[in-house]
Amino acid sequence: MRRIPSFVLLRSFEAAARLESFTLAAAELHLTPSAISHQVRELEDYFGRALFVRRNRRVEPTPEARRLLDSLARVFDVIEAACGEVSLAPQSQVLALHSPPSFAAKWLGPRLPGFMQAHPEINIRLTSGAEPIDLTRAQEVDVAISYAAPAERAGVVCLPLGAERIVPLCAPRLLREDVPPEQQIAELVLIDSQLSEITWPQWFARNGLVLPARPRPSFDRAALSILAAVDGVGVALESSRLAERELERGELVELGLGRFLPLEQPLHFLAYRASERQLQKVRVFREWLLDTAGVQSR
Repeated sequence: MRRIPSFVLLRSFEAAARLESFTLAAAELHLTPSAISHQVRELEDYFGRALFVRRNRRVEPTPEARRLLDSLARVFDVIEAACGEVSLAPQSQVLALHSPPSFAAKWLGPRLPGFMQAHPEINIRLTSGAEPIDLTRAQEVDVAISYAAPAERAGVVCLPLGAERIVPLCAPRLLREDVPPEQQIAELVLIDSQLSEITWPQWFARNGLVLPARPRPSFDRAALSILAAVDGVGVALESSRLAERELERGELVELGLGRFLPLEQPLHFLAYRASERQLQKVRVFREWLLDTAGVQSR
């Protein structure tokens, strides 16, 4: 048995705390204000502390109650989404997709509307996280995209999403036309991406240059490194795939384009269970993703 209060009590508390009113909570839940007050009081007895400061026409959640409200709001959102999936039309399918945060935000997210428009029968449920998903354990996930190749698992198919160019990127206002790029890369601030497979020492070695011995600001997400570069913090060593929109808009430029040697390798991988290869939602998404990434479908 889980050691949690009654869902009825939590639901009444969530409404009262969110609306800061027993009366409004009662109207929303089709109860009486006295019923809401009684249920909140019962929950306070459970926790052994007051959850609201009672005022004339409103109630104010205590700091502990606000923290509880924040957590319950996320839980109720998940419950609502799960119930919504059950009530989908019979022909509808839910595709549970997991992706690294930066890939989801910078590349996949802007393209998903096209997939959803082409396949309205498939309802995307996207989650993100830096750690790779083990599809032999995470049965609730249908398809996983990972940064760097995940560990090999029996029964799991893993496909690279094509080679990516990892290049130095910076805001155009930082560059000087009269200074060689070799000198500029030695003088500008270099931004580290903490989780990146490609590092500045590798890039400098590839180009036969000496890595400057000075501190470098670092960020734990590619998207944050790219944003820092756009803001003029310095030079980010990132995938041109993830910085595609910033490059197109002219917010970033590739430092030493045509002069420096890029590093190229697959960085993102698609994984799905072999037993579900021909499952329609998995097959359709796999084919779309590989085609969108410019990779020959398998």
